[in-house]
Amino acid sequence: MAHSLGQKQRTAVYIDGSNFYHYLKNKQIGFHKGGFFDFEEFVSYLVGAGRECVSKRYYTGIFRNIDNSDKSISLVSGQQKFLAKLENAGFIIKRGNIMYDAGKPREKGTDVKIAVDLIVGAVDDEYDTAILISSDTDLIPALKYIRYKNKRIEYVGFSHAPSFGIQKNVDFSRLFLPEEIHKFIK
Repeated sequence: MAHSLGQKQRTAVYIDGSNFYHYLKNKQIGFHKGGFFDFEEFVSYLVGAGRECVSKRYYTGIFRNIDNSDKSISLVSGQQKFLAKLENAGFIIKRGNIMYDAGKPREKGTDVKIAVDLIVGAVDDEYDTAILISSDTDLIPALKYIRYKNKRIEYVGFSHAPSFGIQKNVDFSRLFLPEEIHKFIK
């Protein structure tokens, strides 16, 4: 299914940052503040040697300094450093919004950005295979469309909390065990 004869299969990677981070923080994985997840190595592993990574995108809500507290300043600063590191590693950062409900942050708009980018990439023939790292079932309509456009879609999730809805709508699922994820945590 390569783009043309002799070329490697073009692969695009879409990471739902907030969704992924919450799975990493799960007690099964044991990721905690101060740890570093090597997204660059993880994406290389997922794409593999036989394919070409044409795009790697990271979607996340952007924290704002809402009250000038130390916590707010730290959140904003930490996120900006993290995103700068990803950009330096060649990731495209897609920024969503963070809305605050009674002081609790909630991400808004990132799943729509992922869905649109997946569909545009399929329509514009930017990839042969899309690797989705998200368990957000709101993306299922986009996944169905991508398959309709004869593009392959791979789902990456966690063995302790897979999304069966997404698994039913992709060509291939890869569920990581906690010990497999640990090799990417530095």
